[in-house]
Amino acid sequence: MSNTFQVDLRGIVDLLSHHLYASPRVYVRELLQNSVDAITAAGTPGLVSITTGDDALRVTDNGVGLTEAQVHELLATIGRSSKRDELGFARHEFLGQFGIGLLSCFLVADEIRVHTRRAGAEPVLWTGYSDGRYDVRPGDEREPGTTVTLLPRRGSEHLLTGATVRELATLYGSLLPVRVEVDGATVTTGELPWAGGDLRAYAQEVFGFRPLDTVPLDVPEAGLTGAAFVLPTPVNPAARGGHRVYLKRMLLAESVEGLLPEWAFFARCVVDSTELRPTASREALYDDSLLADTREAIADQLRGWLVRLATTDPRRLGEFLSIHALGVKALALHDDEMLRLVEQWVPLETNMGYVTLAEFRERHGVLRYAAGNDEFRQLASIAAAQDLGVINGGIVYSSDIVERLATVDPDVRVERLEPSDVAARFSAVDTETELRLRPFLTAAQRRLDRLGCEVVVRGFDPANVPALYLVSRAAAFNEQFTESRDAADDLWGGVLDALSRVTTVDRPQLVLNHRNALVRRITALGDPELAGLAVESLYGQALMLGQHPIRPADAALLTSSFMGLLDRAVPGEDNR
Repeated sequence: MSNTFQVDLRGIVDLLSHHLYASPRVYVRELLQNSVDAITAAGTPGLVSITTGDDALRVTDNGVGLTEAQVHELLATIGRSSKRDELGFARHEFLGQFGIGLLSCFLVADEIRVHTRRAGAEPVLWTGYSDGRYDVRPGDEREPGTTVTLLPRRGSEHLLTGATVRELATLYGSLLPVRVEVDGATVTTGELPWAGGDLRAYAQEVFGFRPLDTVPLDVPEAGLTGAAFVLPTPVNPAARGGHRVYLKRMLLAESVEGLLPEWAFFARCVVDSTELRPTASREALYDDSLLADTREAIADQLRGWLVRLATTDPRRLGEFLSIHALGVKALALHDDEMLRLVEQWVPLETNMGYVTLAEFRERHGVLRYAAGNDEFRQLASIAAAQDLGVINGGIVYSSDIVERLATVDPDVRVERLEPSDVAARFSAVDTETELRLRPFLTAAQRRLDRLGCEVVVRGFDPANVPALYLVSRAAAFNEQFTESRDAADDLWGGVLDALSRVTTVDRPQLVLNHRNALVRRITALGDPELAGLAVESLYGQALMLGQHPIRPADAALLTSSFMGLLDRAVPGEDNR
């Protein structure tokens, strides 16, 4: 009896190959799923036998088999899930969807034959062609079960060879609870790797690394068991690694995302689940509430592993943190236990070296931090000379962690260090010296007024630092405000001009260190022009030592001051 599919088969194959499946290699997984479903429905010990050669691939199982009516329902009508439910193939125990799974074989075959028999019924032979035709007729006598034969399409023969099929059957089906043979060789182990054996060697085989540690995973709600493998080397947090996921012991995919929380980028997982749902392509997990709950449960287990290390194996915890501190710091922003772990174990950069927050508090009492890298570089050595401990809050998450620690522990004192806080500890010069320096300061101020910088003289340690360029938050805002106003059109320029009249002006300061021998020589120069050139040079040096950005006006000033000093040093030269 000859018939045609109730949909355009060419359209279905195009949909499968270009929009549903990432690779035609999945046809082996779909055939295995169909066979395992049939064996599960039969309720008896099963065998899936795959044979290659003779220009065809054959997959035989001793499952429940199909009657002729079921063949028409499952193979001739695509998408009729109601009838599929009546026949018993939509139950929880089953992995795939027989009709769609079989159609995936048209990715590699021009002709598919299904020779099947259900106990108590006559054998049936269904033959489908890639042009949309099919026929159903009585089949040869056989035991209950099903044999699917694929005749390869031109260009796909290599995907049906013995070596390729054995590789794919092992990849997708090695953990299946039924025996799978390819050309007589068994490819299934029937054992979950995390139930015993050398997990470190398994991680090396699967992921290509020997883990720093392994964490058992168990989420009963999702019927999930498995293991997380901690990476032994740093990894970019933005590079989300995938995980090997099995559903009912059939491999879903080798690089599934969304199973772990974002902060757990330091782990790769292998899991099997009986309850998580696959997407239509069965190559990813369906993002529903169960997956969200599973992700949170795995997060709890990884968190618990870290906390246990802190009490049972501090050395290993230290080794882990030296590699993956960034992930733990990210977690500490949302988790109190991890926050305490960071406080006790994660060294942060300070102007006294790398120390933990607990050590810093013990020495200095107050968690004093500079909010950005620039501020920290400005203040680190100068604050150290004043015996002020400063944490570099410009490192990722550091300032957030310091601030959060104060919100969860009332005994923790936190201060954001400003340049003005450090300057307040500098010594003012005595009255006699101040009077003597007034002409110099007046001349120096005129030289730097056009750069919006205030010149002051103070005494501070270390004495070998001649000058500091200090920018408060208000001064930094004022600089940005001025740049925006200069770049704005007439309309917005008028708005910004109006705002500038109510904005407090706070200028950056060039602080000259009167304890420095060079500064004292410059302030004693009787030549105002030479003193001005020297001050401009100190200004440039302070910018570079503090790693401040060099504006075009600053670069021009540095050039002119060096040229002026060169003219003084080599008089009469035309500086060609």
